Amino acid sequence: QVQLEESGGGLVQTGGSLNLSCAVSTGRTFSSLTVGWFRQSPGKEREFVGRTLKNGGRTEYAESVEGRFTISRDNANRIVYLQMNSLRAEDTAAYQCGTALWGRQYAEWGQGTQVNVSS
Repeated sequence: QVQLEESGGGLVQTGGSLNLSCAVSTGRTFSSLTVGWFRQSPGKEREFVGRTLKNGGRTEYAESVEGRFTISRDNANRIVYLQMNSLRAEDTAAYQCGTALWGRQYAEWGQGTQVNVSS
């Protein structure tokens, strides 16, 4: 099984930055996992933020965060980061990480960490 724990959320002002962490515990080779970041606000659907793909760590992002957010992974320590810059009020959400063995089939999820951006 895979267990994930997010951390780093908090309250920031518009234009500020936060660095979220997703610590992954797995019996699998960490590099074999794609790790995605998602966010969700009350009353809204879960939204894809970005991901780092398995076997190489190539990243991709949603249009809404492209150029502002950066995902990186530390395979040695099994941590995936979400560096968020130039935060906006609409970035306010619960941020959650998930892992996938193939494609977009995210089977394991963390509990999430809350990010609040004041306008």
